[in-house]
Amino acid sequence: MIIGCTRELKNNEFRVGLTPDNAAALIACGHTVMIETMAGEGAGFPDGEYIAAGCAVLPTAKEVFDRAQMVIKVKEPEPEEYDLLHEGQILFTYLHLAPNKPLADALLQKGVKAVAYETITDKEGNLPCLRPMSQIAGRLSIQEGAKYLERGFGGRGVLLGGVPGVERGRIAIIGGGVAGTYAAKAAVGIDAQVTLLDVNLNRLSQLEDVFGASVTTLYSTEANIRKCLSEADLVIGSVLIPGASAPKLVRREHLKLMKPGAVIVDIAIDQGGCCESSHVTLHDDPVYIEEGIVHYCVGNMPGAVPRTSTIALGNTTISYARAIANLGLEEAVRRDAGLANGLNIYCGKCTNRNVANSLGLDYVPVQEAI
Repeated sequence: MIIGCTRELKNNEFRVGLTPDNAAALIACGHTVMIETMAGEGAGFPDGEYIAAGCAVLPTAKEVFDRAQMVIKVKEPEPEEYDLLHEGQILFTYLHLAPNKPLADALLQKGVKAVAYETITDKEGNLPCLRPMSQIAGRLSIQEGAKYLERGFGGRGVLLGGVPGVERGRIAIIGGGVAGTYAAKAAVGIDAQVTLLDVNLNRLSQLEDVFGASVTTLYSTEANIRKCLSEADLVIGSVLIPGASAPKLVRREHLKLMKPGAVIVDIAIDQGGCCESSHVTLHDDPVYIEEGIVHYCVGNMPGAVPRTSTIALGNTTISYARAIANLGLEEAVRRDAGLANGLNIYCGKCTNRNVANSLGLDYVPVQEAI
């Protein structure tokens, strides 16, 4: 198979879909790998490393898209890339289609075969290709939240870890999945007061076993959310329904309960956000203030640490990329039901139920579509 990897166009996105080691692994299986020049530069992988791995380095994204049977990326195509896609081409990347109907429409119209990292599952029902970015986003949420609590950014001027004789800052984490857990780890590490809310009692029990008395766990009800919002200096939104739009658990009316200058970091923003007042921001303009509350809603948070993120992502996606290349997409999804869950769009059909429901599209099961 001819496999292509292009430079990311999203604002301040420096990750790359394949490391030189990932490319070498595909080449060792007999495949051809083409890389757009400078695609890996921002993550610390210069063209020379790809050439040494056996890749062809091409000068433009168009040349890569024109020749590639499968394109491996990190983020969803930007509007200027839609016309580069062609019928029957495999697109393997994060898609996050639920809040992005124009992209879904473009993929349907182009007749591509689009596999989304974020809906691939393993045998236990986990999301292996989303996990590493959720881990990174969780850790970053505390780092970024702590920064924007500084007074110069409009924050409350609170040091989350406190000092002797001064109360430590309070953090509320809504959602105890991977991102929420790693946010809690980072929050405990800086000695903040941490409360974590979730609707899964089994998950809360597991988290209590992990964190002990370092984290207070609460069942996520309207009353508990309101209480935590009123007390928190920093709120982390980390709610996930795979493939679907995130539920709006923090409503606009809730902002009036919060302390002026408190910060919300909405990790769920790439699925539409779990705060009603959230809208996507960019790394070079990451925050805005609404109702006196600082909102950080960057849609590609792990792009801030592109080398770590690229290597972590490649570690999980390469086995699926190799299976698709070796077997062909259709046979690969027949053999692996978890990979089949990752197939969102196939030749003009929407093959993921949550995506279809979120966008009002007709749903066609994968096995019928292929």
